Amino acid sequence: MANGQQAVSLAIIKQSDAQLKNLKESLYGLMEALQSDYPEIDFAITRDQTALLDYSIANLGQSLVYGAILAFLVMFFFLRDYKAPFLIGLSVPVSLVLALLFFYLLGISINIISISGLILGVGMMIDNSIIVIDNITQHRERGNPLDPACIRGTNEVFRPLLSSVLTTCAVFIPLIFMSGIAGALFYDQAIAVSVGLFTSLLVSVTLLPVFYRLFYLKNKPGKINRLLEKINSAHYERWYEKGFRRVMRHQMFTWIIFIGLLAGTFIIYGQLAKKRLPQITQTEIILYLDWNQSIGLEENQRRIEDLFIQSRQKVDYTAFIGRQDYLLNQESEAGSNQAYLYLKFDQQSDLHEFQSMVPQYLSKNYREVIHRWQEADNIFNVIFPEQEAPLLAKIRPVADLGAQGNQALAAVVQAMDEQIPAAEAAIPWQEQLVIAVDPQKLLLLEIDFDQVHNQLANALNQREVFTIIDNQSYTPVILGAETATFQQIISQTFVSNKLGELYPLRELISIHRDQDLKQIVAGMEGEYFPVNVDAEKEDVPGLMESIRSVVGNHALFEVDFSGSFFSNQELLQEMLLILTVSLLLLYFILAAQFESFSLPLIVLLEVPIDIFGAFLLLWLFGGSINLMSMIGIIVMSGIIINDSILKIDTINQLRKEGFGLLRALQEAGKRRLKPILMTSITTILALLPVLLSGGIGAELQRPLALAVIGGMLLGTVVSLYFIPLCYYYLARVGERRKLMKPI
Repeated sequence: MANGQQAVSLAIIKQSDAQLKNLKESLYGLMEALQSDYPEIDFAITRDQTALLDYSIANLGQSLVYGAILAFLVMFFFLRDYKAPFLIGLSVPVSLVLALLFFYLLGISINIISISGLILGVGMMIDNSIIVIDNITQHRERGNPLDPACIRGTNEVFRPLLSSVLTTCAVFIPLIFMSGIAGALFYDQAIAVSVGLFTSLLVSVTLLPVFYRLFYLKNKPGKINRLLEKINSAHYERWYEKGFRRVMRHQMFTWIIFIGLLAGTFIIYGQLAKKRLPQITQTEIILYLDWNQSIGLEENQRRIEDLFIQSRQKVDYTAFIGRQDYLLNQESEAGSNQAYLYLKFDQQSDLHEFQSMVPQYLSKNYREVIHRWQEADNIFNVIFPEQEAPLLAKIRPVADLGAQGNQALAAVVQAMDEQIPAAEAAIPWQEQLVIAVDPQKLLLLEIDFDQVHNQLANALNQREVFTIIDNQSYTPVILGAETATFQQIISQTFVSNKLGELYPLRELISIHRDQDLKQIVAGMEGEYFPVNVDAEKEDVPGLMESIRSVVGNHALFEVDFSGSFFSNQELLQEMLLILTVSLLLLYFILAAQFESFSLPLIVLLEVPIDIFGAFLLLWLFGGSINLMSMIGIIVMSGIIINDSILKIDTINQLRKEGFGLLRALQEAGKRRLKPILMTSITTILALLPVLLSGGIGAELQRPLALAVIGGMLLGTVVSLYFIPLCYYYLARVGERRKLMKPI
């Protein structure tokens, strides 16, 4: 039933080797053809799960366009040149083409996960190009000819860029080893990011210097260049120098600030909500109804129509009543007293109003009904389902209770429902007729029990003789009488004894009504009755004690617990282990790059300080720690780490050239100031449109954007001032040890 009209519903499911894009195009083409051939029938697609994939594909193009435009504008003013940005316009598409080639060779498909990995990699591709172009430009400004400037400028940054790529991959790749579907999905993303970064590095150190030479082979300053020289007088360099001198003069105060930021990271972490996915504006929802009474399809349909008559909200709905013929639908075995409703509203406020109205209406008119809300499926909640309750109480009998088991269970569940409001304690019953045969009458009248059973089976159309099998079609052949009411069947059925005498069946049996569980749930521990408890994380221990107390008052049962509260703890432990491995990989890569065991600690210390900025912005905008915000933190850490690696490498090179410690710190800051500012500004500006736009795609990307922007804002300051301060202290400690070392 769709919007009160009888309807036929078909589920279109993509085969594993088919492409979703081709399926969508074929389906919409078929819809147009059917509507043209049968104008008297309305054809409509009620549920479309391809919207997020379309958004992700569009987002890749959007990121490329925004990245190119913003990189052009930023480099236009920072480098005071209009040619350099066009180099990025050549290098990024070449990197993407090479990345897609490696996708094909590695057997990776274009899907929502691999595309998101490429989107993350695009920003880093631009950063690599900015660093190479800026370094070549600096060599030319120092008086080097074009060819040596291209060679030396590229060679200087190759090692730090390689380390940056390896450190970013070291963060992503360990995620592959997560258990379950999350590990399988992170595989595509990790490989996509790694392939994108390595192809970008390859293009940046091979093709980009060649393109640069071709662009600047005949370089004559024009009017645009002279105008930019006047506009951009490098005020930011003087501001940086003033800030650097203040930091070095007030070192103790600076240390107090950064230690406070480090402590603030853990404080805000405790304040932020933890979720699997960000909060998304919902206009679709699933309502499952079990009337918990013996009713037919007509009565079921009438009740649903009355429910929507009471609703004042504009809603499009599709109601699946009773048994369905979907092969891959877990609700297909529903009985005539159950319904599965898909609801689509114009606004989220209408959905919330309907959700508040339904329980009141049902409790007033149908006290026995059991209802359950469920999110409508989309790509993300299918991949990362949250169907598991925060706390699941498993009530299990301590022994075989026999006939009294249902009554005892009902008493426990009723007590739990009265004492614990958060528990969804309602038993779905099914009514049944119990037919008991009188053995004494059978013995007295010399009637065989099998004879009674066969007559009942024939009369109730339950005697299956054989099954006709044709390919995958199974047709049972059943012996039985004509359709009639149960009382008519019992009254008109006779059983013969060994002498051929006929006796009415109603004289041999007794009939009474009974209730039994509609379904039996079992696990490794055996059969149990599940009770879902909707609770916050901090309330779970207290609720567990309350449930144990209630069940403990009934000696026939015991209780165990599971749920997302426990699975999330296991996931957190697994994530901590993986992050520990990632940090170790980072440390060893940086130790090899810097040829030092102490310098990598500076970079690793920067990460939790930068995360404070990400957490702070999430907290200010009402965000949470979820999958998308964690991806944003990883991306932010990779970009900021790259800036710090490049700066420390430059300091080391200057000290090898004979620069003193303070002079090397100051000169390295000036040389790497522009690339650090450019990479930060381009990244922040490219993500700002996500915060200002709407729709489900923007809502999914908003936590990622907030995490990156917050981390980049603070991380830029940390890279400019905290990294040199830490380097200064480590270098001074090393010099003191050399002086104290005996000759």
